[in-house]
Amino acid sequence: MTRRIAMWSGPRNISTAMMRSFSSRPDCFVSDEPFYGAFLKETGADHPMRDEVIASMETDWFRIADSMAGDPPDGSPVWYQKQMTHHMVGPVSPDNLRNVTHAFLIRDPRRMVASYARKREEVSVGDLGVDLLRQFFDRECERLGSAPPVVDAADVLADPAGTLGALCAALGIPWTEAMLHWPAGRHPEDGVWAKHWYGRVEASTGFEGEEDPDPPALDSHLRKVADACEGDYQSMARFRLGDPR
Repeated sequence: MTRRIAMWSGPRNISTAMMRSFSSRPDCFVSDEPFYGAFLKETGADHPMRDEVIASMETDWFRIADSMAGDPPDGSPVWYQKQMTHHMVGPVSPDNLRNVTHAFLIRDPRRMVASYARKREEVSVGDLGVDLLRQFFDRECERLGSAPPVVDAADVLADPAGTLGALCAALGIPWTEAMLHWPAGRHPEDGVWAKHWYGRVEASTGFEGEEDPDPPALDSHLRKVADACEGDYQSMARFRLGDPR
């Protein structure tokens, strides 16, 4: 039986490094933001490489959802699906996905905003999707009767083995040290948008180590965006796994 993991996050949350980590498992297939093309087609959002992204992938919401609930293309027993909550603006919501275990990846909004601003000139609260992530997290808490797995990027970077080990235990899959390292460069599972967004992770061969303890400097607009996300972030951070501090 396939264990399907839908890992929900916002952008610039070390989500691609996490995808690399799971792709290094010998038992795991990974998918990179399967609803991104549908999101761009539905909203008309002016993202980098918009037309290329739409042309490169399925954009029918229901076909994508059906695919994610089926078997992975290579038959692996674990299927890691890198998902962005803010992409879910069409007729399919995260709650509609079948046969998946939902998990959540969060990050200090100040660091998210600083990273996002290096890739796009305009940054809004909606671009980060932290409020939508928290709303879905709350619904999963209610559905399950307990908190679903949550990991914080800071904890992953500070203690990759400990935090990922706790995540694997929560997901019901074995931990393997293979998750700590991966080959540099572009990977075949990467979306076509990799050449715009994935430069740093393409240069990596593992998690880069603990983040700078000092938060990044933000201008007044970016501070307001980060502040607007803080409450939702803290609401989820109370439940994070593998906190080494």
